[in-house]
Amino acid sequence: MKAAEAYRFRLDWFISFVSVVENGGFSAAAHALYRSQSRISTHVAELERALGVRLFDRACTPVELTAEGRELLPHARGMLQHLQAASDNASRAAQRVCGKVRLGAYPSAAAHLFPFLLEQSALRYPGVELVLWEGTTLELEAALLSGDVDLAVRPVLPAPTSDAFTCRTLWQEPLVAVVPDEEAPAGPLRLAELACRQLITVGDNTGRGNDNVETAMAFEQAGLVPDVVFRTNQPQTLIALARRGIAVGVTNALAMLMANTEGVHVVPIADAVRGREVALWWRTDRTPTRAKEAVHALLAEAPLPAFGS
Repeated sequence: MKAAEAYRFRLDWFISFVSVVENGGFSAAAHALYRSQSRISTHVAELERALGVRLFDRACTPVELTAEGRELLPHARGMLQHLQAASDNASRAAQRVCGKVRLGAYPSAAAHLFPFLLEQSALRYPGVELVLWEGTTLELEAALLSGDVDLAVRPVLPAPTSDAFTCRTLWQEPLVAVVPDEEAPAGPLRLAELACRQLITVGDNTGRGNDNVETAMAFEQAGLVPDVVFRTNQPQTLIALARRGIAVGVTNALAMLMANTEGVHVVPIADAVRGREVALWWRTDRTPTRAKEAVHALLAEAPLPAFGS
């Protein structure tokens, strides 16, 4: 049927026709559709005139379908079912989560979270374009402030300088020491033991600022001054230097969990009471979107890092 020919028919004719069949009569159909019986009768009569056939044998009580009516019934029902399906699909499309979300994270958190987020967002939120970005703690703060990222996974310390930020804690991780395999101790090390050694920590080695403060705070709270000879934002560089015995590494546990630690031993620090608290950060002065809320939900469901004893 051409589109122009479809104008000969009205949808409510087919609705009334199917309702008479399914409710067992014109009066019952009128009650079900909240219409008058005369209106239902008119709809059916107009459909019969448009088709040129009789659809009901009105001499029977209750009315019965004619052969033509029985032939039309599955087509009329199918048409209404297709219309309902089209309406449902349109409604789901209107509710579908769409949009771009730019998420930043520091390297070890990125290694832990990004595979999960990419997989789950593709499965559950195919309309969301997830743009991922890596940076140091201070770089993430700057990107969030400038609007280059919408969300950032970064440590709680150092505290951001802007009051426009808020956060939700994701996990806490301990500090660990990294030593060559041949120097592996029988048990955990203590800060006093580490303060006697040359150390490598995670952070900025240029002197422009330290974006890894947990190590410094741990020694400061213990009344100790560590001999930090090098800082690096690359966990594999820390491991390479520790493997050769150049210095002992002190870093957050997740960095070692996600790195290749062949040739080194990762040792707990018994008295490092404060480790690293990691949170999801965003700006409170930006309008939330359903796409950002979807990524929030995925991060809340992400598996926690499996830190060993």
